[in-house]
Amino acid sequence: MRKAFVKIALASMFALGLSALLVAETDAAPRKIDLTVQQWNGNAIDYSGYRAGQSPQLNRFPTQAQILEDLTILKKNWNLIRLYGADQHSQDVLEGIQHNKIGIKVLLGIWLDGRPGYEGKNAEQVATGIRLANQYKKIVLAVSVGNEILVSWSDHQLTEEKATEYVAQVKKAVRCPVTVADDFIYWRQQTKLAEHVDFITMHAYPIWGREDIDTAMASTIKDYESVCKAHPGKTIVLGEAGWASFTAGDQHVPRAGDEKKQKMYYEELTAWAKANNVTTFYFEAFDEPWKGDGTEGHWGLFSADRKAKLALQGLYPELMPSGPTSPSYDSPSAAK
Repeated sequence: MRKAFVKIALASMFALGLSALLVAETDAAPRKIDLTVQQWNGNAIDYSGYRAGQSPQLNRFPTQAQILEDLTILKKNWNLIRLYGADQHSQDVLEGIQHNKIGIKVLLGIWLDGRPGYEGKNAEQVATGIRLANQYKKIVLAVSVGNEILVSWSDHQLTEEKATEYVAQVKKAVRCPVTVADDFIYWRQQTKLAEHVDFITMHAYPIWGREDIDTAMASTIKDYESVCKAHPGKTIVLGEAGWASFTAGDQHVPRAGDEKKQKMYYEELTAWAKANNVTTFYFEAFDEPWKGDGTEGHWGLFSADRKAKLALQGLYPELMPSGPTSPSYDSPSAAK
């Protein structure tokens, strides 16, 4: 009888322990990514897959095989990516994620241009963005209606009234949250557009403000806090923040771009974002040759040929480069 009681007691303890373990595992499971809530949603990055000879301006898009290669690289460290246009590239990325069952979610972009003559292209972008958001609703977490369309220095600027109309059109047609991505200079104002978006997506680039790496993180935090102050209670997502590995021109401090500096900024930004529950999309995944040989072509954490730069070589030993992944300031070409 005593042996039977002991067996029953042990069985009960095992069942209770198993139940507690299952509860613990459930509690430890990744929470649902909700960009409208101010919480850490894991590592996020901006992604455009354009390689040499490819360009969104020329409608020359990466192949599906190239996109799968990129997604395979990205899934090792990121669970959330941001796309910029509602076009063939985004279609192929979403299809690649779905078909290959890759655990990556997407902040989908709709590219808008306020210059005369772009009304038809804007309408096409909006229609395609709505279709993709609804077709891939298990992957698309939110839609960004426009990118840097309101800040004063934008070369494709829209009026706030027109931007609000586009936001209303998209919100009416999709179930996921809707945002607008723009520079902190625009969002630190008390703009009425903030009332119409589900969350704010802001950009911050200390390197463009002639900051060097020693003040970069403090400057980023200051910019973020200025937007929070302008829109209390509103969820703020950092949609772009990064450090180029090479810079050209006089808009930066001399030799601002550098892979050691990029590594430092990436590590500091990631640690701050996680500690402060700020979903932050690092700019960007890969260098994009179509943007030129200067600063704009060297924001990637990976080179254009998919080799890891210094910031990620510890995590990606299989992508260790055999040579330089950024230009040298002492080379003849860098002096141009």
